[in-house]
Amino acid sequence: MTTAPSPPAAGPAAPAAAASRPRLVGVDAARGVALLGMMAVHALYAFGADGDPTVAYSVSTGRSAAVFAVLAGVGIAFTTGRARVGADRAVPTAAGLTARAAVIGLVGLALGYTDAEIAAVILPYYAVLFVLAVPLVFLGTRTLIGLGVLAAFGMPVLGHLVRDGLAPPRLTNPSFGYLVTDPLGLLVELTLTGYYPALAWLAYLCVGIAVGRLTLSSARVAAGLLGAGAAVAVAAWAGSALLLGPLGGRARIEAAGTGALDVPVAEMLAFGGEGVTPTTSWWWLAVHAPHTSTPPDLLHTAGVAVALLGGLLLLGHVRGPAHRAVTVLLGPLAAAGAMTLTLYAAHVVFLNSPLDVFSAVGGYVFQVVVALLFALAWRQAVGRGPLDFLAGWAARRAQRAAQPRAPVHRGSHRLLTGSRR
Repeated sequence: MTTAPSPPAAGPAAPAAAASRPRLVGVDAARGVALLGMMAVHALYAFGADGDPTVAYSVSTGRSAAVFAVLAGVGIAFTTGRARVGADRAVPTAAGLTARAAVIGLVGLALGYTDAEIAAVILPYYAVLFVLAVPLVFLGTRTLIGLGVLAAFGMPVLGHLVRDGLAPPRLTNPSFGYLVTDPLGLLVELTLTGYYPALAWLAYLCVGIAVGRLTLSSARVAAGLLGAGAAVAVAAWAGSALLLGPLGGRARIEAAGTGALDVPVAEMLAFGGEGVTPTTSWWWLAVHAPHTSTPPDLLHTAGVAVALLGGLLLLGHVRGPAHRAVTVLLGPLAAAGAMTLTLYAAHVVFLNSPLDVFSAVGGYVFQVVVALLFALAWRQAVGRGPLDFLAGWAARRAQRAAQPRAPVHRGSHRLLTGSRR
């Protein structure tokens, strides 16, 4: 990846009951793990002396961004009361999500000066996801799951059908200049052809919202997420291997080539794509390589995200002598995960600045240590990260402004309002 942002936890201001709940450490820790994974993808080498992908790249790339996208859905579920949004809260909820999307998008466009070869900024894509989430919060959980499966299979097919008729993506970091000079082209890239095509990534969002509606404080639910996520991840990987191997998919792909991308097939299968696959053969939709947005890729990475969340939530239930060790492990990760928008933006800025004079490993270690220590200190002294606070503030203001007001009755100087939920 590049991502994830990580971006912040998400959505409009939570209802009072939801806002009063303590934060789930496992959710924030999962964001922290994803942030460190994205930093690894950007800072460490993608391949070794033998030309093969490094372990760090193979583990982190694609999966880290997916974790952020799934957790965006979880955050949206939290801020909408972990339930289907009713008509009475439709306008405030939509306003809050849109305001948060605007802040994330503006931060992303402000980072448009940076080099996408160093880090492809996910925030503009992430902002589009928040806008696309608006109709999703009005759906029931079963409908969401069905829509997520449909998006995982249908959107890659749609992209394969239409991409040949669309302008090739710039694959540069979206900027304000791009927004002004070619807004339609930017929209197409953010939704269909770019690094993180939002329409295909709706699968992550649907999964995240559905998961966020569960009782995540339950150890049984956490274990279920761990098992179910791992099963889906393994099944998607195995299904792709079957299609590409015994069923002859790889031979068909090698015969078709990568077309205008002019990249060796073996390289794309090993290192992944830049958001989508070539359209030279339908068999490309069977690959599970990272950042290809194929059904196996989407299902595998979504499964990994759910399993990671379940595992970290389960760690929160550890008691006895191991409890202190778990607290020491999860504390810094959760602190960083609670302010991922701030830390992600700082990470991208640092990599594109003269301050990055370190070796690959040295620079990564430096950034991780600084990020974790800063997050711990800031959280203790201030609270939320500055950019995360700004996104939340904008969402709350928009939500309050969109709250319906009761009429003022004649003869009374008091505005009659309903109780806030």
